[in-house]
Amino acid sequence: MAIPLRDLINKEDNMYELTCLAVKRAAFITKYGDLELEQHEYKVVSTAITQVLESRVEYFYEFSE
Repeated sequence: MAIPLRDLINKEDNMYELTCLAVKRAAFITKYGDLELEQHEYKVVSTAITQVLESRVEYFYEFSE
């Protein structure tokens, strides 16, 4: 599976935020693996972006004072 460009173009969220999340998710998948890798032909970035675009990755902001 390739990167879902149509979904990426139609997404109206903060693109910088989504990019940062996809980069961190891809690093996590590279280190620990993911059950969906086989489905995406072992393409880490495609898997990470798909999970981010489908809101299957939860995240939160951590502020330090």
